[in-house]
Amino acid sequence: MKWFDNTALTLVIIGAINWLLVGIFRFDLVAFLFGNLSWLSRIIYTLVGLCGLYLISLYGRISNTPGSRS
Repeated sequence: MKWFDNTALTLVIIGAINWLLVGIFRFDLVAFLFGNLSWLSRIIYTLVGLCGLYLISLYGRISNTPGSRS
């Protein structure tokens, strides 16, 4: 499952960089590369969002690791 965690984290980081570009420069990199709300860009947005939701579980897994000071 570690590979999925790394993949999800990578996608969320890419999404965060895209939001940074939107916020500072009003430039949507995903829309630029794949079209404004094309089916491909919508799939990318959906995958990034689902990975972000999945990574919420990371908080529980970090606090439940052996050796954590909770």
